[in-house]
Amino acid sequence: MKSSNLFCRTFKHGEICGLGSVGKYLDGFFQVPRTLSTSSEKPKTAIVMMNMGGPQKTDQVHDYLLKIMTDRDMIQLPMQSRLGPWIAQRRTEEVKKKYEEIGGGSPILKWTKIQGEALCQRLDKVCPETAPHKPYTAFRYVDPMTHTTLEEVERDGAENVVFFSQYPQYSCATSGSSFNAIFDYYKKRSIPPNVKFSVIDRWASHPLLASVFAERIKEKLLKFPEDVRNDVLILYSAHSLPLKAVRRGDNYPAEVAASVHGVVNNLKLQNIHNPYQLVWQSKVGPLPWLEPYTDDAIKAYVRLGRKNLMLVPIAFVNEHIETLHEMDIEYCHDLAKEVGVQQIERASAPNDHPIFIDALTEIVKTHLTTGLKLGNQFTNRCPHCVNNRCHQSKTWFKKVCQ
Repeated sequence: MKSSNLFCRTFKHGEICGLGSVGKYLDGFFQVPRTLSTSSEKPKTAIVMMNMGGPQKTDQVHDYLLKIMTDRDMIQLPMQSRLGPWIAQRRTEEVKKKYEEIGGGSPILKWTKIQGEALCQRLDKVCPETAPHKPYTAFRYVDPMTHTTLEEVERDGAENVVFFSQYPQYSCATSGSSFNAIFDYYKKRSIPPNVKFSVIDRWASHPLLASVFAERIKEKLLKFPEDVRNDVLILYSAHSLPLKAVRRGDNYPAEVAASVHGVVNNLKLQNIHNPYQLVWQSKVGPLPWLEPYTDDAIKAYVRLGRKNLMLVPIAFVNEHIETLHEMDIEYCHDLAKEVGVQQIERASAPNDHPIFIDALTEIVKTHLTTGLKLGNQFTNRCPHCVNNRCHQSKTWFKKVCQ
């Protein structure tokens, strides 16, 4: 079970280095307007929303895995130019089956577009001085790829370009890889004149992020019988990380923990005091990773007599393979049945919940109006960093975000 999710199953031979009214409640989910902007007006501000991405069709799986397995920011392999393609080829059919079981492709592009459109519609109203705003999606391993998105931004001629990481908690292997891809694009070409770059690299502790996860948890608590509701054990599950990366100084574990405590404190203010635990999913290979692992925790808590559980995808802002397959199918269905869980629910990812759109809006609005183009934490390297490219990238961003 530990090697279950999409990209981590490919890592066996390496390591990964205020409330809004935007929409309506429908069938248990808040929906934001689906109407895309049709304005041909030149955008003044580009919001580049960066993430890993996911295959839209199963025939994209091999190329997706190949890009992951040859990205040394994400993983480091011996003889990577040979071993990476071999692993990608070996894993392709297995991963295709995972996507077939969740409908044939990842919904992450759909959600990112919905979030971006809703965000920019709101920004046009609350930040008219930087309007019009236009969202762009920049994925690492599947279209729209980062370099093609940057080409589009340049063609559109935006004056302000905000690189907005969609990983709330920063890790060198995820957020860092996306920022390095931007550096790679520009290191051999000139930045368009009169363009101002800025960076939003992390937002793990934002109070509205805590609020939306609290709302998602409350939605699922209502599914439990009233007599057990207060005792439901909440497992906040995040993608694990090799301890070797943690020892180098990667801030990801601390930032995930900060997100958890933000949610817990939000719930306490609403007189919800359920027990909770931070757990880590998707560990693979023989190297030690952050523990306790999510599947092991489920087994252990059932043995301890706790049989009413909830999983919360605390590090994921969209539904994708880790939530829809690993958490829903492998943990909440297969494992829960195997070990005798009485009831288990999985809180939805933020997706298009209006509080999450409020969160995105507040984060970008604050960024635009305060004038802080680059946080000091972004340029701070891990104390035991061994990646000189990371140093070059951070130095470049510090220079251009002035």
